[in-house]
Amino acid sequence: MQQISDLELPVLNFDDPEFRKDPFSPFNEARAHHPWLAKCSFGYVVTAYDAMREAMEHDDKMSVGYTRAVEGMGAIDTPWGQFIKHAIQTQVGDLHKRLRTVLAPAFTPREANRHRWIMREEMSRLLGDWAPKGELDFEYFASHFPVSVMCRIIGASPDVVPSIRASLEILGLGGSLDPAYLPRLQESFTHIDGFVRQLAADRRREGIGAKDDLLDRLLEITDEGGLSEDELYNILVFLFTGGYDTSKNVLSLIMHLLIDRPEMYERCAKDLDYCHKVVHETLRFHGVASSPRLLHDDIVVRDVFIPKDTMLFMPWSAAGRDPGSFRDADVFNPDRERDSPIMPFGLGPHMCLGQYIARAQIEEGLHLVAQRIRNPRRNGENGWREFVGVWGLRGFPIAFDYEPAKETAEAN
Repeated sequence: MQQISDLELPVLNFDDPEFRKDPFSPFNEARAHHPWLAKCSFGYVVTAYDAMREAMEHDDKMSVGYTRAVEGMGAIDTPWGQFIKHAIQTQVGDLHKRLRTVLAPAFTPREANRHRWIMREEMSRLLGDWAPKGELDFEYFASHFPVSVMCRIIGASPDVVPSIRASLEILGLGGSLDPAYLPRLQESFTHIDGFVRQLAADRRREGIGAKDDLLDRLLEITDEGGLSEDELYNILVFLFTGGYDTSKNVLSLIMHLLIDRPEMYERCAKDLDYCHKVVHETLRFHGVASSPRLLHDDIVVRDVFIPKDTMLFMPWSAAGRDPGSFRDADVFNPDRERDSPIMPFGLGPHMCLGQYIARAQIEEGLHLVAQRIRNPRRNGENGWREFVGVWGLRGFPIAFDYEPAKETAEAN
């Protein structure tokens, strides 16, 4: 048996701007030096798809490592640090199981599909407001979509979308583990926390049950003793933060891919089922999520001893590009035969609760975007976000031919 500390491992530099542009080539190079492990600045990286699955068989000996990261930033006693400490994704054991059991019925595929009409309405509205000019920053445009949908799902006024979106943009930087962001993280968390507390108070004053939406259900669960007040507010904040970056980053990456594949883009305008395939393939080809795992006990993976207190980084976003598990891994092909199951939303008990809502709104959003934003082309340079946390584009200017909604075109 080998000790992980004795291995000569390649190093992945997540902070390198070139890495952000193309993280997949460095992962392939790392696998050439060691088949499934590398080092990074805060621990070890599991680089191979099968090894991630094997490591996650020890999930009962791990926790999501964000609390350790917050401690490293000196933020554990701050409002944002306490939110991370008590968030559902950082809990383990019976507490985590209770929270998941309470929330799971609201996040099934069936429930996600019930909200598709809201997703269509919100994307249609956003396109009508933004697209007639024939140019926009697509990443900035897409960032308004998941916030607008979540506000509809919990019955919040659309007037809050700009301020909530701005705060969520800052909170997404927390995954990069950079202490320089800490003052802005505190300010943004305080803003959203105040918003959800006021939202719950207003709903109780109006009367629970009248709107029969997700907020009503969460308030009923709380009043019946299923959640504490603090757990309620933490979950409401988490609903916004958890659904924001993934949805807008994946939708932006789809445009980034399809802008050079016009035949695929045209099919998306005509066929919602094909949009489903494109979303699935993008989540394999350009996943965005990653997660640190902190070991609470020793484990052995592939005859390598990994001791307690080791931080293992799971780059779900890179797993789908592992050529050892996916045929033609670097070829983007929505019609491919599916071999290994993808895991863009994680694996195990901490798998993302909101994945079905995310998939549904990306599919519906893409279908409408492809109908209304015609012949898209690049209109400037795009940037890239930090790889750690939720990776994706930072700014993506495009120009296009605007296609009005069918009813508008007929009215004219």
